Amino acid sequence: MKMFDLGGKAALVTGGNGGIGLAMARGLAEAGARVAIAARDEAKAAEALAGLGPEAVFLPVDMGDEASCRAVVEKAEERFGRLDILVNNAGMSIRKQPEELTGADWRRVIDVNLNGCFYTAQAAYPLMKAVGGGKIVNIGSMMSIFGAPFAAAYAASKGGVVQMTKALATAWAKDNIQVNAVLPGWIDTHLTRNARNEVEGLQDRVTARTPAGRWGRPQDLAGIAVFLSSPASDFVTGTAIPVDGGYAVQG
Repeated sequence: MKMFDLGGKAALVTGGNGGIGLAMARGLAEAGARVAIAARDEAKAAEALAGLGPEAVFLPVDMGDEASCRAVVEKAEERFGRLDILVNNAGMSIRKQPEELTGADWRRVIDVNLNGCFYTAQAAYPLMKAVGGGKIVNIGSMMSIFGAPFAAAYAASKGGVVQMTKALATAWAKDNIQVNAVLPGWIDTHLTRNARNEVEGLQDRVTARTPAGRWGRPQDLAGIAVFLSSPASDFVTGTAIPVDGGYAVQG
């Protein structure tokens, strides 16, 4: 359908070399976008780029470093001659009880998950404005809604992502830039496999609470990425959309 067509558009997906980020990048590429994926692990890049189209490119980035965040946006724009779509997916977590978190732990999670997201969005703004508009998709989390004893820093960062999304949406709507957040539920990725090893009973608790009766798969996020990056969502901004198999609405 034409309203979901991303032909001629250029996208940057941070954390795009695996998991949810790669699934979203593939969805954008299938819809016609030229895609740059950015991450720290260059060793995974070759495999990730397969299937993203002949113009796809890997760009190294450290989302905990302001200069690196701004530079990767500029490099993506230089590569494609424009930037229409930014998916802020890169993130990390340090799972400890709150009393055990060090200042360095806290700052690292906030720097990567929240500050880095702001820096890339801020760098993308003038580039999108210059081409008449754009789409920014920030990846929050179920921890933007719920609390967990092992995720104080992570939850704070992802809650911040949602509120930042609303602020950017109201600021940049006049420039035809829509800013939205996606809140993935419990998705089967490398990150959550570690969580299942570290948090006793997590696998069964999540499955029992989720009406869909299963954990999500990364490809379950591809469709929402295309929707929020396409003309189909031109009047949607400032939202935070759960993609969680019904986890958030289960009592």
